[in-house]
Amino acid sequence: MPKIFRERFNMTIKEFKGKFRFLSNFYSSPFSIRGIEYKTVEHWFQSQKSTKSEEQTHVINASTPGEAKKRGRQVNLRTDWNETRLSIMEEGLRAKFNQNPNIRELLIKTGDQELQEGNRWGDTFWGINLRTGKGQNHLGKLLEKIRKELTPN
Repeated sequence: MPKIFRERFNMTIKEFKGKFRFLSNFYSSPFSIRGIEYKTVEHWFQSQKSTKSEEQTHVINASTPGEAKKRGRQVNLRTDWNETRLSIMEEGLRAKFNQNPNIRELLIKTGDQELQEGNRWGDTFWGINLRTGKGQNHLGKLLEKIRKELTPN
């Protein structure tokens, strides 16, 4: 691995901002799933909270990931959401990195570093609360899983 990447990525990545912004679900990385185009993983994820096509379309058409998140909070939540949200997130992340070679390479270059979705808004399911240090970090773990699969032997 080139020296610049050893230096740049030789740490636990604790937040998805700055040079690691590409790991964020809010990062602009268009992809399609089943013929539908999504601007970000956030658009995909929030749209999948509902099984109603009109609600999904309303979320998908949001101009920003923040607006998609807001709209996702207003949909009729599907009954199996707690059982399916991890696989839905994984599907969106796979599409993001498989369909965007530039950020796929950046993900691979993070090497074997732990990826933590550190946040200050208290999300302890997808990330780690930076104030308390607690969290399940499911987003980071999914990114590490996908990175491992994408990394050539």
